[in-house]
Amino acid sequence: MLKEKKAAKRVNMVTMGCSKNLVDSEFIMAKFAAAGWIVEFDAGPSYQDAVIINTCGFIHDAKQESIDMILEFADAKISGRIGKLYIIGCLSQRYKEDLSREIPAADIILGINPLDELIREFKLGNVQCSGDERLLSTPPHYAYLKISDGCNRKCSFCVIPEIKGTHSSRPVERLLSETEILAGKGVKELILVAQDLSSYGTDLYGKKTLGDLLRKLQTVKGVEWIRLHYAFPADFPAEILDVMKESKVICRYLDIPLQHISDNMLMKMRRGIKSQKTVQLINQIREKIPGIAIRTTLLTGHPGETGGDFNKLKNFVKSARFERLGIFSYSHEESTYAYDKFRDEIPEQEKIRRVAEIMEIQQGISAEINSSKVGKILRVLIDREEDDNYYGRTEFDSPEVDNEVIIKKTGSLNPGDFYNVRITGAGDFDLFAEVVS
Repeated sequence: MLKEKKAAKRVNMVTMGCSKNLVDSEFIMAKFAAAGWIVEFDAGPSYQDAVIINTCGFIHDAKQESIDMILEFADAKISGRIGKLYIIGCLSQRYKEDLSREIPAADIILGINPLDELIREFKLGNVQCSGDERLLSTPPHYAYLKISDGCNRKCSFCVIPEIKGTHSSRPVERLLSETEILAGKGVKELILVAQDLSSYGTDLYGKKTLGDLLRKLQTVKGVEWIRLHYAFPADFPAEILDVMKESKVICRYLDIPLQHISDNMLMKMRRGIKSQKTVQLINQIREKIPGIAIRTTLLTGHPGETGGDFNKLKNFVKSARFERLGIFSYSHEESTYAYDKFRDEIPEQEKIRRVAEIMEIQQGISAEINSSKVGKILRVLIDREEDDNYYGRTEFDSPEVDNEVIIKKTGSLNPGDFYNVRITGAGDFDLFAEVVS
């Protein structure tokens, strides 16, 4: 008598927070897929055998989103719609005991770097899967490459060193191997991420070696765009500008979170750089790489931020004219320098007002920059097809966080392919285009 074939088990990986978390989730899911599990990413509760929630614990809003997600799946487990529930990541690294007490439906709560424990729990140890293999949750034409983890910086508002530990670079050889595997799967755009790109290599090689890494990564066949996220402004590795200038692969794009411009606030935030050096750095980047798109992140509402400090920040945004900008309000987080040393004195409504005021300024700047592109021909990577449009990005735009180029369907385009387009219109944060032959 033939035995009935046992149905494959299903696991759902739900990832909260940043792209670095996403990379961790993809490494974990490669092990499950190699063991024959059916893998889902960010699916709703629907009779999965196991759900793993990779949490974020950075600031209040991110923590609340993770908690809400955990509660949704805890209810699903109680009602029988899912099997096991596992919680991993930054939030559970910070609050493991609290979560264990408040979420009894969770079967196991782990922190960061849970792969070995999950392998033991699910008996995945004998699967045939390279340590550099990932199961991508992004569209197949782009992927994030986490080149380091942790951070040695002492920023007053940031809890990441407490959660992740000190800066730890991944060896060049591992990163090259991972990139070659990704390119073999069809990845054309590589997005480098870390808490601190600027410090890459200092722990392994005794010096900053981001430039050397970029030179090697750009030789991998199939990779057509390399994009840089989260370069710390203090001790910025200026040699990478020469690499970017000479390269046909590295995008003219740089994410460099500045947080503030007032010397008073830069000192209180413990950023290790002053306003004059900040302005000089921005000018140096633009002089070296004409036409570069600079993305920055700002923080307002930090304890001690006066009206004068905020006015300096507004004037800086107006004069610097960043191509891409995000801003968030200060969150008073335990285990940070600011939590221990300062009172969270600025009312929440005032923080929200300041965020809105900066974004209103940036909206006007973005609209003007976009309008200047009308009539130009740009190279675009198509991300997806949706309703009557295709949506793509230029080298000046990162997925999820930046502008899109919207192309009305008049013919067939392939997501994951590059096209030359003429910009026909501009909105505050998006462009409209048509394909040119």
